[in-house]
Amino acid sequence: MEKPEPVRVVREDELLATDPTSGMARRRAFEVPGLWAGQVVTEPGAVSGWHHHDTNVSMLYVVRGVLRLECEGVEGWVDAVAGDYVRVPAFTVHRESNPGREPSLAVIARSGEGVPTVNVSQAPPPHA
Repeated sequence: MEKPEPVRVVREDELLATDPTSGMARRRAFEVPGLWAGQVVTEPGAVSGWHHHDTNVSMLYVVRGVLRLECEGVEGWVDAVAGDYVRVPAFTVHRESNPGREPSLAVIARSGEGVPTVNVSQAPPPHA
């Protein structure tokens, strides 16, 4: 029988800055085949660039603040607040912003084998 891997704890100061998109700060805790885990902080008033996560499905848990998401081809937005969970399907072009007065913090779990983040050059037009 193979010896099991030990449990590993990643401390706040060990998170790695990764997958840059303008307007937001992502930091990775773990990445193993098929799973990416970390966090994203969005400052008050910040709006991220448009992006998607390739074949990955992203799940977020909002720890504090307001996380606003706009999606390609959809008018308006959705707001998630502390205690809410958000699911972003694979290939969904979106951007995130923070209309609140404090930095928002969300924990991310991303499942899939694709590129973690694909930034797109401009905002896509909404569907008519």
